Amino acid sequence: MVTKRPNYQTFFTPICTAMMLALSMTAAAQTYPAKPVRMVVPFAPGGPNDILGRLISQKLTETWGQTVVVENRGGAGGTVGLEAASRLPGDGYAIAMGGSSNLAVAPSLYAKLAYDPVKDFTPIINVAIVPYALAVNPTVPAKNVKELIVVARKKAGYLSYGSSGMGSMSSLAAEMLKSMSQTDIVHVPYKGTAPALIDVVSGQIDMMLADLAVIKPHADAGKLRVIGVTGTKRSSADRDVPTIAESGLPGYELSPWFGVVAPAGVSRDVAAKLNSAIGAGLKSTEVVQRLGGLGYEPLGGTPEQFAATIRTDIVKYAKIVKSAGIQPNL
Repeated sequence: MVTKRPNYQTFFTPICTAMMLALSMTAAAQTYPAKPVRMVVPFAPGGPNDILGRLISQKLTETWGQTVVVENRGGAGGTVGLEAASRLPGDGYAIAMGGSSNLAVAPSLYAKLAYDPVKDFTPIINVAIVPYALAVNPTVPAKNVKELIVVARKKAGYLSYGSSGMGSMSSLAAEMLKSMSQTDIVHVPYKGTAPALIDVVSGQIDMMLADLAVIKPHADAGKLRVIGVTGTKRSSADRDVPTIAESGLPGYELSPWFGVVAPAGVSRDVAAKLNSAIGAGLKSTEVVQRLGGLGYEPLGGTPEQFAATIRTDIVKYAKIVKSAGIQPNL
């Protein structure tokens, strides 16, 4: 009887290959970054996403001594740039500034979204919350959210709100307020925040929810009245303004955020290195002061926590979009 000898090569080859791969990934993480890193900012220069992206790029460059190059690729609410980023190699040398609009809201607004926010990206860190504020024209007879709801309920369609476009964060914030307060407030969409804000200031429309940093100068000049912020706590930029929840609509909370993601496939070690470096930068005095001056709230946390936020908010915004009757773009 001939005993067949086991094929040790067949047995050990997969194990050896896996060990070699693990060792090479560890070595790559230890030397990372060994060349310039590309930061895709999926919006035009000057906005909050761009400001945060450039702050992070600057701190990473200082920390690593390796250049982090910002590349602005705007369009379609930030989805064009994120689609491009999703197709880049998952080696840690390409990262992107994502946000609520293109990671959490987009799946409900675009029937044929070219990327999957969960499967096509590796979450790195949630960078900051950009608080939204509810501002009304001073002629509106409401000093707080409770009084605003009373005014809105007296006559359906009497009040109007402006937004930076159908499906924008400003429109979703207002639609959530309408749904929770059971009021009928007419939506007037604009092509951007600036023209909508001009018409609220002039009294052409009654109210708007937008970035507190954009609204505050008009409020300080007495041209707008800010009656609430959308987050779970008062903004550091103006502690005198209550949250919408405490001003008359308990349970209301909407906190737009911006965070760093990388194309899928980034190793856990490289993701951890990115998370640690960006997290340290968010705690620096320079960044804290800059964000505080803009009214932004630094966040931080682990990649796992950021991943959970993305998944949770996808479900949350899907409900708001459905409630508002917004049809997905084909």
